Amino acid sequence: MSKAVELARHLETLHINDMYKNDFYWTWDKTDEELEAIFTVADALRDLRERNKSTRVFDSGLGISIFRDNSTRTRFSFASACNLLGLEEQVLDEKVSQIAHGETVRETANMVSFMAEVIGTRDDMFIGEGHKYQKTLSLIHI
Repeated sequence: MSKAVELARHLETLHINDMYKNDFYWTWDKTDEELEAIFTVADALRDLRERNKSTRVFDSGLGISIFRDNSTRTRFSFASACNLLGLEEQVLDEKVSQIAHGETVRETANMVSFMAEVIGTRDDMFIGEGHKYQKTLSLIHI
């Protein structure tokens, strides 16, 4: 039996139903079992990738990244995750979007959520402002 199959069986024993179709906003809002599930899935994906097995969950789709500050590791991690799952990453640059013309973040997030499987965001530019920005985005359900 492959490691990925063993890990998938382990996932079945965890109580993680509340994670489905919900935002991942705060790590500390997750139960121990939910955190264990996240690491278990990561281990399974790593195992599949190392054995050159497809990890694609999607045949097509977008993963939209909104990074409002310099963030090399987070940007590349998000792009890599999109690629691993079969999504094309699209960077939303506020300077060349309707946000630059007065559209609110919430309006933009509502619009792009119809076209995306996932939105990844990071905003640490100003203390407290990034939190408000990310909370606004987390109100949008894809």
